[in-house]
Amino acid sequence: MAHKLLGEIMIQAKWIDEEKLAKALKFQQQQGCLIGEALVKLHYASEEQVAQALGKQLGIPYASKENQILNPEKSQGLEKIIPEKFARDNAVIPLFIEDNVLATALTDPTNIMMLDNIKLVSGMEIQLFIATRAQILKVIDAFYQGQTNMIDTVLDKAMEGKGVETSEIDVITADGKLDLDKVIIGESKGAQSIKLINAIMKQAISERTSDIHLEKFDEKVSLRLRIDGVLYERSAPPADIVDALISRVKILSKLDISERRLPQDGSFSIKYQNRIIEIRVSVCPTVFGEKLVMRILDRGAVELNVSVIGFEVRQKEDFLKAAAAPNGLIFLTGPTGSGKTTTLNAVLNTIKSPELNIMTLEDPVEIKMEGISQVQVKPAIGLTMASGLRSFLRQDPDVILVGEVRDNETAEACLKAAMTGHLVLSTLHTNSALEAVPRLLDMGIEKYLLASTLLCLAAQRLVRQLCPACRIPYRPGQSEIDQFMAECMLNPLPDPTKLTFYKAAGCPKCHNMGYKGRKAIYEVYFNTDEMKQIIYKDADVQKLSVAAAKAGAWNLRASGWRKVMAGITSSEDMLSVTVGER
Repeated sequence: MAHKLLGEIMIQAKWIDEEKLAKALKFQQQQGCLIGEALVKLHYASEEQVAQALGKQLGIPYASKENQILNPEKSQGLEKIIPEKFARDNAVIPLFIEDNVLATALTDPTNIMMLDNIKLVSGMEIQLFIATRAQILKVIDAFYQGQTNMIDTVLDKAMEGKGVETSEIDVITADGKLDLDKVIIGESKGAQSIKLINAIMKQAISERTSDIHLEKFDEKVSLRLRIDGVLYERSAPPADIVDALISRVKILSKLDISERRLPQDGSFSIKYQNRIIEIRVSVCPTVFGEKLVMRILDRGAVELNVSVIGFEVRQKEDFLKAAAAPNGLIFLTGPTGSGKTTTLNAVLNTIKSPELNIMTLEDPVEIKMEGISQVQVKPAIGLTMASGLRSFLRQDPDVILVGEVRDNETAEACLKAAMTGHLVLSTLHTNSALEAVPRLLDMGIEKYLLASTLLCLAAQRLVRQLCPACRIPYRPGQSEIDQFMAECMLNPLPDPTKLTFYKAAGCPKCHNMGYKGRKAIYEVYFNTDEMKQIIYKDADVQKLSVAAAKAGAWNLRASGWRKVMAGITSSEDMLSVTVGER
């Protein structure tokens, strides 16, 4: 019996229609790719949908983190049967062994040569599962990443005076990227600093760190990693090599190693586990010497999917409804480091298609995206947000992302772009979404113009996610119940006697922190006719809040309580990031 075609299976599943399949087939012929790749590149289907359809076509089970199949057994020594390098290079992951048959997930079950290689490496027969490349690589990261503290290991060897071969000291590759997968071992202070910087960066990436802080005080050295928004102390290097460590980073960042009186900023890229990670560097002089801060911009750790970043269903629908409009203004507010850039890029990733010309103007460009023209502002040569935006209008854009509205000139340029048939997304620094209205009016925008062009206002904060392996359920006390009932904005209100919240504990899987990763909480206000009238008349924030609540929207605190009810975060952490949001 002949297999059904992949396109037929996806049409039957109602993931695509005949028109999209026809366009994908045409694109496939032009690009010389597989039909599944064509559907994904055209954003007609997701990788998950293509993998599921391919599994149905070939009669191979689909494995994912959601259905719990893509979960390698840890007690069977699978990491020795399929080495990490082989798994990572070929995007395969061993799952379990049963009756001397190795269950393996991979992306392309039709690759006969790959199957033969897996049999050769493992010495076993293979039971196949199909999974997406993105999920397989994430599982590889988690499965093969040990809990060893690499910084301590390097420091211990240095204290013991151990050194081994120096044949791989040259780690600057031809493309100028530092390859952290190479081993750097030596006995000189220079080699020791190279080795230790590599260990610090490896440890930081393995712990999902956003920033590395290294500084010297009068009697101690401090090394701290910012994980999920909180700084944690780590084993500090000896004081006598701190200057060498900072000099090493300066060399990588092409900074002046002789200048120690002025702040300096730079960047470099590293290659780690087959992915490129950008490191932003800031060196600042203090009374005890220079302080080094390295920001890790790991695109592989960011999932640009509006379905997983934290939107509630109603909020996602409202935001995407605004993003589907042909023209207008969308503003996202929140403090620095609250995830605004990730959210806006996730929205752009959702709406992008070959039919849309999307351009961004950012300072700096943090997440590089295929299919989108991204420009980094350079005020030193006159390329500001406002001047760049004016130039964009001559580039025939459909959608424009402006990194941040900081002044009257940029605000007016955004408004003019929205009024002339473009969809404009940008950010503001305000305490709540609705406070963006008076802020924009203060920047000189007329009420009637703002009322007619504004599509959506949103605000966000990041809450730490409780580690699912060790979180502890508890019955909230009366004061916590009272606060929840007053602020949750649920209709009808839940039964307070049946409420179960969770709190942090700590286990090896979360490095004994109790939390693992962060999730955004939002308030999203689609601009209704009643809200437009309020903006046009007096732009009163309180009246706007009442009108938004009447339309079914809720604020940050209410959104946070929904995450607490779902066991995603603790009430303690949620309340700490939404203070004053009522």
